[in-house]
Amino acid sequence: MVPALRYLVGACGRARGSFAGGSPGACGFASGRLRPLCGGSRSACTSSFDIVIVGGGIVGLASARALILRHPSLSIGVLEKEKDLAVHQTGHNSGVIHSGIYYKPESLKAKLCVQGAALLYEYCQQKGISYKQCGKLIVAVEQEEIPRLQSLYEKGLQNGVQGLRLIQQEDIKKKEPYCRGLMAIDCPHTGIVDYRQVALSFAQDFQEAGGSVLTNFEVKDIEMAKESPSRSIDGMQYPIVIKNTKGEEIRCQYVVTCAGLYSDRISELSGCTPDPRIVPFRGDYLLLKPEKCYLVKGNIYPVPDSRFPFLGVHFTPRMDGSIWLGPNAVLAFKREGYRPFDFSATDVMDIIINRGPAGVRAQALDRDGNLVEDFVFDAGVGDIGNRILHVRNAPSPAATSSIAISGMIADEVQQRFEL
Repeated sequence: MVPALRYLVGACGRARGSFAGGSPGACGFASGRLRPLCGGSRSACTSSFDIVIVGGGIVGLASARALILRHPSLSIGVLEKEKDLAVHQTGHNSGVIHSGIYYKPESLKAKLCVQGAALLYEYCQQKGISYKQCGKLIVAVEQEEIPRLQSLYEKGLQNGVQGLRLIQQEDIKKKEPYCRGLMAIDCPHTGIVDYRQVALSFAQDFQEAGGSVLTNFEVKDIEMAKESPSRSIDGMQYPIVIKNTKGEEIRCQYVVTCAGLYSDRISELSGCTPDPRIVPFRGDYLLLKPEKCYLVKGNIYPVPDSRFPFLGVHFTPRMDGSIWLGPNAVLAFKREGYRPFDFSATDVMDIIINRGPAGVRAQALDRDGNLVEDFVFDAGVGDIGNRILHVRNAPSPAATSSIAISGMIADEVQQRFEL
């Protein structure tokens, strides 16, 4: 387990609510291993699991895979609100396999990114998933950027990023013939991959090991049961009730939430604090014309400005051969607002309530409006808090780090829940 794991200990109170009987059809949409909590027909029973993961993105699926490979005797289920897996942040990103150069030494971001990138390359090799280790140049174009570039280089060395070197103008041209700069950091271990393909491979591993994936299950409430379901052989072995928007229920012993854009709201459902609050910013990209894609061979990034918490507009090759230029960072008026005019009044109210720094790409804000830059894992106290682990903030490079994150989550679940 990583000692630096950050917790909001004591943030959860006693859960509210009461138990209602099994919902019709609750057992009919799972694939894999189920334990019905009923003595009658399947259509009138409630499915039960030892562990439930809420969220079918890359972090949730990686965690589910890690848990079932470690604990094959346990029944484990993944709940996803969409009809397909990995369609939101996992399916809407640049596809970069980050090296770990940017992050504060000793931070979870740095440790998990360096470890996760190596594990991801190994996994893709084993599974036959296409990737390209095309490298990255971080290029200084002004004299005033060179001290920041050199500082970034030293940070990368502290983080254990392999293969880093500072190169001059001549070598920049050798790596990227159409790129001009005074000095650059060459990051040969940066790559690209289709992260949705990786996530779906995690899901396949999970299901082949006996796990269950339940799609079209949008979680509406998480609460402790007040009494055992009638005729239940297991009694209170599965004391947590998870309800969806259709009135269906799942029973379980423990919950791990990896809800991404909705991590704050899912945490609140279980009685936890809403902080840190998720504030959505949309990043838009431009595409190079196909006939101009020869201009870029690998990732080309500017020297980041320490005044801003994002990496700047950059060139990114894609697995399909296209070249992206971006992203910008614009406030999204809907948490899944991928189009410019997507709007949700509820999401806008959440944004207005939290005053964040203007013009930054905020992923999570604390109650004082400060940007939360590292991973945050929330585990509370009380009846339900002792049975839940929330992944509250998993910003970029969470996709790169997903296998390493899943190992840390599996360690924590095993220790916290005494599996």
